[in-house]
Amino acid sequence: MKNTIIVLSIFYLFGCSNRKANSQIEESKPNILFIAVDDLNDWIGVMKGHPNAKTPNLDKLAKKGVLFTNAHCQAPLCGPSRTSVMTGLRPSSTGIYGMIKDDLIKNNNEVTKDIIFLPEYFKNHGYHTMGIGKLFHTHAPKGVFDESGGRVKGFGPLPKERFVWDGDGTKTKNYGSTSTDWGAFPEVDSLMPDYKSTQWAIERLGRAYKKPFFMGIGYLRPHVPLYVPQKWFDMHPIESIVTPPYKADDFSDIPDVGLKINDLPMMPSTQWAIENGEWKKIIQAYLACISFVDHQVGDVIKALESSEHANNTIVLLWSDHGYRMGEKSTFAKHCLWEEATNAPLMISGLDLPKDKDIDMPVEMLSIYPTLLELCGLPPYNRNEGESLVKYIRQNVHYKRAVAITTFGMQNHSIRSENYRYIQYEDGSEELYDHKKDPNEWYNLASLEEFKSIKEELKAFLPTVNVKWTTHSSYKFQPYFVEQKERMLKNNQK
Repeated sequence: MKNTIIVLSIFYLFGCSNRKANSQIEESKPNILFIAVDDLNDWIGVMKGHPNAKTPNLDKLAKKGVLFTNAHCQAPLCGPSRTSVMTGLRPSSTGIYGMIKDDLIKNNNEVTKDIIFLPEYFKNHGYHTMGIGKLFHTHAPKGVFDESGGRVKGFGPLPKERFVWDGDGTKTKNYGSTSTDWGAFPEVDSLMPDYKSTQWAIERLGRAYKKPFFMGIGYLRPHVPLYVPQKWFDMHPIESIVTPPYKADDFSDIPDVGLKINDLPMMPSTQWAIENGEWKKIIQAYLACISFVDHQVGDVIKALESSEHANNTIVLLWSDHGYRMGEKSTFAKHCLWEEATNAPLMISGLDLPKDKDIDMPVEMLSIYPTLLELCGLPPYNRNEGESLVKYIRQNVHYKRAVAITTFGMQNHSIRSENYRYIQYEDGSEELYDHKKDPNEWYNLASLEEFKSIKEELKAFLPTVNVKWTTHSSYKFQPYFVEQKERMLKNNQK
């Protein structure tokens, strides 16, 4: 009996010691503050995308860590872009080229049925997970977060009387319209859903946790409609607004598929904005929305810095894609050109380098594996992106790095350090020299002297191109309605 008691005591002490060790391992893991901003292009101060940008908090956050100035989305559309980041898979690997309900991602096909979402992976490795706002396309699939703040439906609040772009009223009857309008509304920040998301996050950053945490905040602005209170417009006087470069005959050398993709009846055209004196007003509204979100991010970071989590939290901020503000003929994302694919990506915290800019092309697909490595978690073998940790911690510059963006089945862009190569589903091409032509105005694809450049970039095209899945669609754009219907019809033959 005495020997039994001794043995049980040893097992008990060993168990306590083991649990204590596991607890210490858990506690040593850094927290993650994961901030997603909707439709934010490179118009922030540190990225120098627009001279009127006023983003002191985003600039400060970037200076506290590492800024990737040449980061690109996997799809220039919210749904597939966010699905790609959260699954770690390319759109061409999943067939999710359009919008998809959050809860249907795992019911999509054999590829995604057992995928582990980014927040889930942290949850499975001992993290307490929390999220609010737009993180996936809507908010998040059920059960992904231990604590969910949900999301306010839509992109309001909205005034009773609105101007909503509806084109000439013909095509939009068939394909619908978006909430593309702009102006000062409501009266105070507290009526904005993003303000409420900020307060939710601030309250939780003031708590103590027994586990490391993963907190996701998804801000809605500067997604349309471009409404924020007047004080944010006042920061950007209309007379000081600069319009971006625009070439009216830019599309004379664009393949037919590129033109079809850019057929956007639900969005204002640049020519319309010029003729009606609205271009500067739209830009002013977009800049105002960015300044508003910048302030929300600043309040969250202040709360983090004054909390007990300040020294053990990695902050990652990204946007799901860029946005054209008159460049390339329209006000929209929805294309494979620079202004729609380039978006902010910044990481700071712990012992990461400060005030470091990395200019080589990288992918948002790298967010998942990068966070795992920074937190000392085992790699997830399903991730298709490359961890960026070696570039963050070392002065490594890989000149052959590329970023791949996909828009619809078999339409791909390859962004290298100096070039952008686009190949469409019918094999037609575009090629731009970014050193000489940063606005992507002159398509060089047909010139013999660039044949070797094209061949080099073609090698990076995805070899797997899964067909459009039943659950994934995009009704607003005529080309994608036609492409998916054509694919489904061919499948039935």
